[in-house]
Amino acid sequence: MRVSVIGAGSWGTAVSWLLGGRGHEVRLWAREPEIAQGVNESRRNPRYLPEVALPDAVWATSDLPLALEGTEAVVMVTPSIGVRATAEGMKPHLSDDTPVVVLSKGVEQDTLMLMTEVLVDVLGGRDRIAGLSGPNHAEEVSRGIPSATVVASYDPAVGEFFQDMFMTPFFRVYTNPDVVGVELCGASKNVIAIAAGMCDGLGYGDNTKATLMTRGLAEMSRLGTAMGANPLTYMGLAGMGDLVVTCTSRHSRNRGIGEFIAEGGTMEEFYEKTHMVAEGAVACLSVAALGRRAGVDLPITDAVRRVLYEGLDPREAGDLLMGREARDELHGIGLVPE
Repeated sequence: MRVSVIGAGSWGTAVSWLLGGRGHEVRLWAREPEIAQGVNESRRNPRYLPEVALPDAVWATSDLPLALEGTEAVVMVTPSIGVRATAEGMKPHLSDDTPVVVLSKGVEQDTLMLMTEVLVDVLGGRDRIAGLSGPNHAEEVSRGIPSATVVASYDPAVGEFFQDMFMTPFFRVYTNPDVVGVELCGASKNVIAIAAGMCDGLGYGDNTKATLMTRGLAEMSRLGTAMGANPLTYMGLAGMGDLVVTCTSRHSRNRGIGEFIAEGGTMEEFYEKTHMVAEGAVACLSVAALGRRAGVDLPITDAVRRVLYEGLDPREAGDLLMGREARDELHGIGLVPE
């Protein structure tokens, strides 16, 4: 089928490679004309994953209406802060029944909407919207390294549609009806990964990172439970799976920015060095706001927010977390009585 991939960063490039290799005709939209030109002339993205040779089935353009012309499905892979504006640009050129899956992970800062909620707000038609999330670093997916992911949708048929569209022998796709849980996992785990990177930057050990990841998962689950998510979603690919890879991988931008800042760098210096967005740096603000609205305590998220935006020293943030009042391990998750 003809598929429009909206966003030509690392993940958009990897997805285009996967879908093109799967036999779909891919139209890749790049905001920068030079990226579109590079893809069409050399079969490679000149800025993101330049080592990946894209199939002939992938054709790029910086013209959004042209990218959407005759499309049978849309895959959105823009940074979360650009999802609403990009969707507004898409709306006049998209039929009312075209299925759309969003791979962006985050919570809109002003509205506190999840990415699927933003798409429903702009495009309408909740039943055609889905979200895809999991332990899926672009650098590995684009090399055909075995990976798995999960598609969450309001309509089971739409989830199965995207499941079939993405499934390959090396990329296994599961479905899950818990849209809220899958999307919250994707946004929240990026914040925890920044904290994990700070552990690395401070020279802490495996015990520290394992503790942080485990308590981070509990924190994520508490927020999900308060917002109506299934706590078991947090044990799956979008939760534990994505948390593990994002907190430990050398490919993780969020872990990387945490390490960089703990070693004395700044967010601005990190962006200048990598030319990449670390979604957790934005999500720590919106996820913290969701926690306040839901009355849920998110100590790790709040510590990351204070380090990034209030100048709290990362080592002091760790001391504050270690000095918190003792609690029951599973409090607030909904699996055991309070």
